[in-house]
Amino acid sequence: MPRRKTIQNESARNSARSIDKAEEARLRILRAAIHEFSEHGLAGARTDAIAAAAKVNKALLYYYFKSKNNLYVAALEDVAGKVMESTLAVLRSPGSAGERTLRAALNHFDRILTQSQFQSLLQQEMMRFRQEKSNEIPVLAKKVFGPLVQKIQEVIQEGIRSGELCDVDPKQIEYSAFGANVFYFLSAPMMRIIGSFDPFELSALEFRRRAAVEFLGQALFIDRRRGAKLAKRVLADTPMPEMKKFPGWRKKL
Repeated sequence: MPRRKTIQNESARNSARSIDKAEEARLRILRAAIHEFSEHGLAGARTDAIAAAAKVNKALLYYYFKSKNNLYVAALEDVAGKVMESTLAVLRSPGSAGERTLRAALNHFDRILTQSQFQSLLQQEMMRFRQEKSNEIPVLAKKVFGPLVQKIQEVIQEGIRSGELCDVDPKQIEYSAFGANVFYFLSAPMMRIIGSFDPFELSALEFRRRAAVEFLGQALFIDRRRGAKLAKRVLADTPMPEMKKFPGWRKKL
């Protein structure tokens, strides 16, 4: 091989390695930022701590993201984007509209269970939005939550038209399927006090997760026997997430 060609190939390999290292550093910064912002919020998070956790200097952090606020926006959009991808994948999976509704509800329960960083960031951003200090909620609504809600409604309406799901307000089905999950986690601190049980014990989580899907199988389907069978199949196909993925909820709540 001519020397010039050899030099060109080596230069291309070095360039590719540099790009890979740069992207790796950027992702480390982003992961560290997601953790720091979810723990301390935008105001309390420290770029020193993010840089240290990512094992980079602050200059590199600002080189990639320009400002603390830009890094916060990138962190929020990253976790929201992953939620969108996961949910849309379930809604587009094989199976009837009713089955996909059950799978989406279970996916939502598991997402709350395992992605406490997203929950924390979203709650903080909602508070900032109420105080008129955030421009991100309208952006997320347009880019993430709007398309998700639209797809959920399309699937539910498909199930109603086919005669699989009960002919009731599609929005109420959505609230029933997903709102119950939110209430379970938000009410956990009070339930600890009045219910003589810990909602975050593994056995309690497993029971509520299973009961939520079984209830929907009975409540949403015109053919309740078929709905119960579908609920059983969905639960069998989707094992309980590992406990190590969600200890942060116990600390936060």
